[in-house]
Amino acid sequence: MLRLMRDYATSWMIKIILGAIVVVFVFWGVGSFRNRKANIIASVNGDAITLEEYRSSYNTLLEQMRQRFGNSLNEDLLKMLQVDQQALNQLIEKRLMMQEAARLKFRVTDEEVIRSIQRIPAFQTNGNFDSRLYTTILNFNRMTPEIFEAVQKESLLMQKLRTYLFNGFRVSENELREYHNWKNAAVSIEYVLFDPQTYADIELTQEAIETYFSDNKDSYKTDPLRRAQYLFFDPRNYEAEIQISDDVIQSYYGEHKSDYASPKTVEARHILFKLETGADDQTVAAAKARAEAVLDLIRKGADFAEMAKKHSEGPSKTNGGHLGTFRKEDMVAPFSEKAFSMQAGEVSEPVQTQFGWHLIKVEKVNPASEQTLDEAADAIRKSLTGEEAKVLAYDKAEAFYESTLEGDDIARVAAELGLTVETTEPFSTRGPDKGIANRRGFAEAAFALTENQISDIVDLKNGYYILQVIETIPSKIPDLATVKKSVEADLLKEMQATLAEEDANDFLQKLKNADQTESSDATERLSFQSTDYFKRSEQIPDIGWDNAISQKAFELSLEQPLPDRAIKGQKGFYVIRLKARRLPDDQEFDKDRQQLQETLVNQKSLKAFNAWLSEARKRSDIRIREEFQQ
Repeated sequence: MLRLMRDYATSWMIKIILGAIVVVFVFWGVGSFRNRKANIIASVNGDAITLEEYRSSYNTLLEQMRQRFGNSLNEDLLKMLQVDQQALNQLIEKRLMMQEAARLKFRVTDEEVIRSIQRIPAFQTNGNFDSRLYTTILNFNRMTPEIFEAVQKESLLMQKLRTYLFNGFRVSENELREYHNWKNAAVSIEYVLFDPQTYADIELTQEAIETYFSDNKDSYKTDPLRRAQYLFFDPRNYEAEIQISDDVIQSYYGEHKSDYASPKTVEARHILFKLETGADDQTVAAAKARAEAVLDLIRKGADFAEMAKKHSEGPSKTNGGHLGTFRKEDMVAPFSEKAFSMQAGEVSEPVQTQFGWHLIKVEKVNPASEQTLDEAADAIRKSLTGEEAKVLAYDKAEAFYESTLEGDDIARVAAELGLTVETTEPFSTRGPDKGIANRRGFAEAAFALTENQISDIVDLKNGYYILQVIETIPSKIPDLATVKKSVEADLLKEMQATLAEEDANDFLQKLKNADQTESSDATERLSFQSTDYFKRSEQIPDIGWDNAISQKAFELSLEQPLPDRAIKGQKGFYVIRLKARRLPDDQEFDKDRQQLQETLVNQKSLKAFNAWLSEARKRSDIRIREEFQQ
């Protein structure tokens, strides 16, 4: 299991599993359960926050940001998001809540902790808690059960406090109506786009270019660069030295026989008639009656997929209820028991699960199968050869590393051993342009070194590298001549935007000054394009997702249909005019009532919680070491 998780550590599945754990640590960190020998960086009413706790909280937030922003995450974005302050604030808020929980004498029993962990889907197999999976996931995250369970206990304590303090909110009918109308109101607008790219007849003077460059020099600062020499120990180069005997293959096959067995699978469709948890007998019977009515239509010749599109209440309805191919353990028991007892082409009677009533149609049955030793031998040999070659490549890299001393030139040592050293061109944090498969990983290793320092053995997945930075090139502001084309392009773009904005505002002012009559507005009206209705949460027809335009459109009224200024959108500058506004109908309100109520209650709860935190901070003695203050 652990090896499987390592192999798929970057897959969406593992990210989802780890997310269940990360949620806890993003908010509370794990430092308070480790050795507190680190320096104190802050205190809350005398309760210390250590540097180790801060680092743990910061690193957890940083990892979350990496998952969210990917390669876009850089130092500037980290500063803008104030990740360092977020990390400290979370620890301060945690202390405040723990102190309040202690004052109110709240407690969480070990039994409550156990039950909460057992309910976490990430630790379950087929709906049941799996202790092996639990231990494996924690080990993969370098975490002991004691640490996780202590954090979970704190999390439950915080949850009890929030429930006690912020769980009595009510929402009035008027509040529901107002929020529903705000959320589901729709508008249509008329608009004119002033596209900066259409302003092509612009002459750039040398003086303007020089002034623009002088005012924006830092924008053209070059990246810091490194030049490195390296040895690459490619496992593929050692495969010829590996001999895998038939006995080894046979032994491996015997030990991993289940890996070469394919369980029975079924390809099926279903039609779901949903039931809420705790539905009464009358509701359950009504849903079953609907299922039986649709089943009757199918038996009379109606197409199952079309019936699914029309009647199913599950997410697969758009695909005609198609669930794909699945194993028995992939589905809840009543569903899978029935599906795996059917033949291809059969349609089931209604089957009840915790989700509701299902009609199941089996499209295909794939019997269980097993590869023989002869059938699996080539794949096993290739796999074992690759594994052994990786070990041999690492051994070669380790032998070379052990032969070097601090300050050595790896090219000289390599020449003595008959090995080939490659040298890169100068590269940025994006990595060398040529010769390296994992450019970013190589760059990270290189930028962590000082000049002439020899790296440890670096595993970049395709093999092992030992590198040495032989030149460090700091960033600098280049001469204008070097970046003149880029400066000209940027200046032109800025001037185009300025002209487009000026023309848009002039046009808007003319509209405001004109008499609002059919005759005087005829010329202006020809310039406008119209959109269909759209809601706040929807993209604008013909324009797309543009929050600035959408937000302004909903601020306008039929009495004041024009904005104060042209709006800077993603494609240029827009002059918009409200054309019509439409409120949702009562039927839609009745349908969304429960969800609206939950949303508003949660909003009120969150607002009250934030207000409580603000007041708690004001009345508390919070001391923060100077270098950690904003």
